[in-house]
Amino acid sequence: MREFVVRAPVDHPDKISLSEVEGARTTVYELRVGDSDLGKVIGKRGQTAKAIGVLLTAAAARQGMRAVPEMLD
Repeated sequence: MREFVVRAPVDHPDKISLSEVEGARTTVYELRVGDSDLGKVIGKRGQTAKAIGVLLTAAAARQGMRAVPEMLD
C-alpha cells in the first residue's frame, strides 16, 4: 500500500507512518497518522477506512498475496 492513498484526506501528510509486517501468508500494513487526522482517515461510519482496506486487499490479491490494514493511534 502506498502512502498516497492516505495523504489525500489528511491535513498533516508529514505525520503519516506506514510500515509492513510480513508473515507467512499475510502482510499487515500498520498505518499511523497524526491525532487530528485519525478521524479523517477513518471517515464517516468507517467508510474511508473500509475503502482503503478494499484497495489494499485488491492490490494484494492481484499479486497472489493477502494483506490486512491496521490503523494505529
